[in-house]
This record gives sequence, C-alpha cells and structure tokens, in this order.
Amino acid sequence: MKKHANPAATVAAWNSAYPVGTEVDYRFHRGAAPKRTRTTTEAQILGGHTAVVWLAGVSGCVALSHCEPA
Repeated sequence: MKKHANPAATVAAWNSAYPVGTEVDYRFHRGAAPKRTRTTTEAQILGGHTAVVWLAGVSGCVALSHCEPA
C-alpha cells in the first residue's frame, strides 16, 4: 500500500478499496518472503501515527506499509 503522510488518509483509502477478508501478501520485514493471508478487521490508526490492520494467522496488528493486496 502506498504510504501517505497522514495515517487517517491511508486508513480511509485502504478501507474504501479493500473490505475485511481481502487477501494480502504480508512481509514481516523488507526482503522477507511474502506470506499470503487475509484481513480480519478494517484498517485503523494505532497510537495516533501508524495505519494498521489485523491479519489471519498473524499475532498482533501489522502496518499497512507491510501489506500488499493479493
């Protein structure tokens, strides 16, 4: 997902384009092999500064910058 300076804009754009249940490729870190999973929540802002989403089979939330729709 393209990074926006404003996390609220990032969350709004993600939620408009990708409903809960969307398949995504998640990378734990840059250079890691992608893991195919799906979203289990809408995107939200964590701590007032990071756009995140929860994924099936992944503990905790994940920054949208680490997800690409499949």
